Formats: sequence, C-alpha cells, structure tokens
Amino acid sequence: MSYDKLTVAIEGKIAIVSLRNPPVNALDRQTLHELRQTVRQLEQAEQVSVIILTGEGRCFAAGADLKEFLAAPPDQGTTLSVEAQAIFNELESLSKPLIAAINGPCLGGGLELALACHLRLAAPEAQLGLPEVKLGLIPGYGGTQRLPKTVGYGKAREMILTGEPVTGEVAGQIGLVEAVYPREQLLAEAKKLAESIAQKSQLTIRLALSAIQAGWQHGPETGMQAEAKSFGAAFASEDGREGVSAFVEKRPPRFGNR
Repeated sequence: MSYDKLTVAIEGKIAIVSLRNPPVNALDRQTLHELRQTVRQLEQAEQVSVIILTGEGRCFAAGADLKEFLAAPPDQGTTLSVEAQAIFNELESLSKPLIAAINGPCLGGGLELALACHLRLAAPEAQLGLPEVKLGLIPGYGGTQRLPKTVGYGKAREMILTGEPVTGEVAGQIGLVEAVYPREQLLAEAKKLAESIAQKSQLTIRLALSAIQAGWQHGPETGMQAEAKSFGAAFASEDGREGVSAFVEKRPPRFGNR
C-alpha cells in the first residue's frame, strides 16, 4: 500500500497506520480519502487481525484542514460534514478492532477520528478536545454524538461548549481513553493490546464487535437481539467448541477462525 498522507506497516497480524500530513497531521480531504481506502483494504486482508492508528511526529491529528474550509463555498458545510461522518462511521463499523494510539495533540476532527476507533490509548501529555466553538463552528464529524456516549452528556457538554481540551491523564480518568502510557512506550503498549486480541478467535472478535455496535447505534433492545444472534453463532462455531473443550481439558485453544 502506497499513499501520500499516511503509511502502513504490517507486523504479523497487526497493521499500523500512521497519519503523515505535517506539521500537525491535519485531516484534509485527501487524508480522509486515503484513510478510507486503507482500512477497506485492511478489512479484506486475511493476515491482518487488528489495526492500530497513530500519527507521525508529535501529533496524532490536530483537526481538519482550515485552509480547505476557507476555500469551500459557505453552502458546502453540510456536505463536508456528511462526507467525513460517512468515513468515520465506516471505521467504527469495521469487523476488525481499531485501536487509536494518541501520541500527541488530538483535536477537533482528530478527536472525532479517535472516537470512531474501538479502543483508545494516550500519552499523558496529549491534548484531547473539540475546540470548534472557538472558531465559530461546532463539531461536524460525529463529535456531538460520540463524545456524550463515551464520557457522559455532562462532561461532553462542558468540553464542547467551552472548547477546552483535557490532557491524556484526565482523558483516562473520565473514560475518554482506556489507558495512559508514557509517549515513548505508547506504540509498544498498543501492540501488546493488539497482540492479545489477535490471539483470540477472529470469528469471535467479529461477532462481539457486531453485537456491541448494534447496541451503540440502535439502543439496548436491538443490541440484546444482536447479542443473542451473535452468541448463537459463536456457540455453534468450531472455535466455540474448541475454546470450551480447551478450557475443560486445561490446554491452550487452537482456534481456526471458523
């Protein structure tokens, strides 16, 4: 895979996608397009089980490209929003776990991108926020919907209405990220997490993500129905039988992803 605005490295069952749009990894339309094409290819790559998303340099992603905003006609705002929302929805709906390794500033569209990932890790000094109101705008790439579900409506309102960021340390305390690690250890810890997931039955991982996503998007009643269906599929699968047998027999499971 060869792109201008990002790089892709495959390490065993893990793909590491790094945003590369210096100086701050702004999410211009080309970057978003390349990101969409990349994850589509990785979704189909049989050897890849987990995807890590991070930023080159000292930034994760510091938001949209404001020069593109200024160049766009005033009546194109809704189109820009809908296009980016569609891409982030696609990321969130991946059947393979997507882990954000937030190594630096993660602002505006950058945080909205991270919120579309399934898991988030951050460096303690990283800044995470939605500062759009300071520019006379509001979050338009899904932030008004995903942030409240992640940190609660009260904290989300505070972050969105003030535009003030939180540090990675605080992000860990409020549940915005799952864990916080020193910047120099962040990618290694993301790989450890990815490897732990990659060792499991990938059929099971897909079913679990699907059930979680159903409840996230459509509410608990739909989520429960999806859970029951996914549990049934896992229960009837070869991996389900193998996993239970291995536990009873006190041996490591040999999953075939079937």
